[in-house]
Amino acid sequence: MFCLQAAMRPLFILSGSEGDAPEIPLGIMKRSRVPRDGMGALPASSFWHQKSILRGHPVMRKFLLAVTLIAVLFHFILHCILQKSSFYWVPTVNVGKIQVIEMCFNQKFRFLLNMSDVEPFLCYGSFQQQSVLHGSNKFDLPYGVRKGERFFKTALSKLENCHIPEEVEKVPCKRCVVVGNGGILRNKTLGKKIDSYDIVIRMNNAPVIGYEQDVGRKTTFRLCYPESIFSDPVHYDPNTTVVLLAFKPHDVKWLSELLLHKHASTYGFWKKPALRMIYPSMQIRILNPVVLRKVAHEMLHFPIRFPKTKKPTHPTTGLIAIVLALHICNEVHIAGFKYNFTSQNSSLHYYGNETMSLMIENEYHNITAEQRLLGRFVENKTIINLTQD
Repeated sequence: MFCLQAAMRPLFILSGSEGDAPEIPLGIMKRSRVPRDGMGALPASSFWHQKSILRGHPVMRKFLLAVTLIAVLFHFILHCILQKSSFYWVPTVNVGKIQVIEMCFNQKFRFLLNMSDVEPFLCYGSFQQQSVLHGSNKFDLPYGVRKGERFFKTALSKLENCHIPEEVEKVPCKRCVVVGNGGILRNKTLGKKIDSYDIVIRMNNAPVIGYEQDVGRKTTFRLCYPESIFSDPVHYDPNTTVVLLAFKPHDVKWLSELLLHKHASTYGFWKKPALRMIYPSMQIRILNPVVLRKVAHEMLHFPIRFPKTKKPTHPTTGLIAIVLALHICNEVHIAGFKYNFTSQNSSLHYYGNETMSLMIENEYHNITAEQRLLGRFVENKTIINLTQD
């Protein structure tokens, strides 16, 4: 009603209080130039003329009031409609929404990644365009698509979706946790905390069954290779989106054959891959090689071409998962990414019996460089480490 009251205010100003002497507009108050006699008195005809003007004043005044009132009301009503304020003069401001936007936005992420125009997953319809736009057609796998285009197109044509799942995308402020496979998670009882996040990202075939108390059970995304994807239906989760990391043409060929319900070749793998896909096509995505390239070249500063005498090193699945989280989430926490390099007999994973000796002997990854990078992320508060002492 404030809007309406404000609109009525000019009426009271013009009309005055009840019982006050009527105010005569300036134009009417001017004396008419009428002839007077020698004593300064008005002739009789002029007297009746002036009286008729005063008698007409209330009519004029009512007309002016009506015009003014209509104009003011129209102005206020139009303003209120344009402000969408439901006839409140001062438009409401959703302060809570502004605070959420400010809380969710993380300038460090944009500066760190420079990936605002990069789709995290490949799509059939934009595959060729995106490959040219981001230069993926100039690099062989794993950081490009060259030598695997035919298999990429076949596999992507069989996937029902290539975007972030709708139930994930609609979350306004995405809090994410990337759960590593490190043995440091043992007996940490972080399960409930991990499951409280909007998005939980896991890697490879790290199990949750039997380890719920320490690592939780929720899985939003699971990044894996053909050699590390679950094949036992007991591990199937209808709420999980599987993200394939393609490191060689055989990886994409394997996926395309399974999606075509053909017998998948096991040639060219360091470990026998799954021979059946327990996930429907709508739960499968292929990670954009641009994400891998950003991690390897811009963050870890690996050379584009390695000397023939040196084995190439590549980012771990865990670091790739963290960068994916930085790309799609507003707040990123990690757990299980600390390793005990001082003891070769300490547990490598929170599951199984493998020891740190396997990690120390691994020449395929540069764990030292990755730990330094994660240390900078934590120090700059880009991410928060839940398992850091």
